[in-house]
Amino acid sequence: MSDSSSNPDYTKQGAAASGAIDRSMRAPVVLFAAAGVFWLLVGTLLALITSFKLHTPGFLGNWEWLTYGRVRPAYTTVFLYGWATNAGLAVGFWIMARLSRNVLQRGTILNTAAVFWNVGVLVGVAGIFFGDLTAREWLEMPGYAAPILMFAYVLIALWVVLTFQYRNSKYTYVSQWYLLAALFWFPAIFGTAQLMAVYAPARGVLQEVVGWWFAHNLYALWLTPIGLASVYYLLPKILGKPVHSYYLTSVAFWSYLVFAGWAGMHYLAGGPVPAWIISAGVTGALLVLFPVFIIGINHHRAMAGSFGMLRTSPALRFTYFAAVAFTTVSVVAAIAAFRGVKEIVHFTYFTDGLMQWGVYAWFTMAMFGALYYLLPRVLQRAWPSPTLISLHFWTSAAGIGLYVFAMCVGGWIQGLQMNNPEAYPEFVDITRNTLPWLVMASLGGLLLFVAHVAFAIHCLWLLLRPETAENRSMLTAEPKTMKVAAK
Repeated sequence: MSDSSSNPDYTKQGAAASGAIDRSMRAPVVLFAAAGVFWLLVGTLLALITSFKLHTPGFLGNWEWLTYGRVRPAYTTVFLYGWATNAGLAVGFWIMARLSRNVLQRGTILNTAAVFWNVGVLVGVAGIFFGDLTAREWLEMPGYAAPILMFAYVLIALWVVLTFQYRNSKYTYVSQWYLLAALFWFPAIFGTAQLMAVYAPARGVLQEVVGWWFAHNLYALWLTPIGLASVYYLLPKILGKPVHSYYLTSVAFWSYLVFAGWAGMHYLAGGPVPAWIISAGVTGALLVLFPVFIIGINHHRAMAGSFGMLRTSPALRFTYFAAVAFTTVSVVAAIAAFRGVKEIVHFTYFTDGLMQWGVYAWFTMAMFGALYYLLPRVLQRAWPSPTLISLHFWTSAAGIGLYVFAMCVGGWIQGLQMNNPEAYPEFVDITRNTLPWLVMASLGGLLLFVAHVAFAIHCLWLLLRPETAENRSMLTAEPKTMKVAAK
């Protein structure tokens, strides 16, 4: 069921109820969002160091804890568990409360969870810098950080289940489907990986199978459902239109959950694993295009005739950018899963470019859009600077575009040269040829650094801005240059 003009949330009583829900959610949403923005800045700085070290290996090379082997895992950990998860939880809590029509109950649970989650991230990142890290992609945190994170997650799951169970709405909305799916999948993915890759490591090649299964599904079954929940909520809310086809949305939801979990196995192509595992990964990557196309149709049909609103609604601008990125990265990832293509892009920078296409251009931009929409409502004050909003969007879009282009195109060329030993007998020559692309990627990273600093300053400004009647009124009567598209 989608929000529409006939929904009670659009009536005066519904608007008043939404306002009460927003005010009640202020503490946990601000806690998780503020922690996310803090980790975003830390992660951006670490990402820049990582990027510079690829083309200037001696950069900050006199400190052992700033070597590439520690900075990169620290960056991915900060970005995934610090920024992405904190932001996703802030957005998810707010959407769940809104759609359940529940004023916040048991808020202490969420506030406690916020503290423990971020202590767990801090412990994990510190362990990485001290050299106590694992060799698993996206699971580099030492094992002693996991219990802290899982304790926080138990509190989070408890609150979400209770809020959904005692909802004051007779409908279950599509955004709630995806949030509950993510809620179920995270402990299954994270717990299984911790058990089989950290605490009691599986033997032999099964370690790599578990590692790639985890890394792919952390993106496909944790981050992506939260992003889809956000887009499915915001597009109808901002545009005032229902979801294009509710029946197809149901089909897409179930088919995505079935197919997405298999798609990560194609990353093991060429490895000493059973051929059927690789084939299952390639097949899953192709089959997942079925729900992706349905989701894309729903998103893009909703925008038909409303593209003019992109100029006036920052939340819509970020959200639609993310929706387009989700469709395109899914198609490119499916193409890259074919064995013929994998022979070229495997073990190249293309994989990193594709990862940033999904985690940043898709998920992070979706979270930016959601935060631009919900933070003014939670804090009851309007964004103070349209200039900072524009600066944030354009530098984010340009920065991630430049980064993805450099890494994907540079990685493709790198793969072609590695497969042509007659023309490039010395591997060092191929490495030198990647330098211009790596410098270009670093320029993209600098733009993203500017974007994130602008966003952090704007969030702090909004938080410290006094809550006045004038500021509250601007939520529904804003200048066109900074309209947040209130209901």
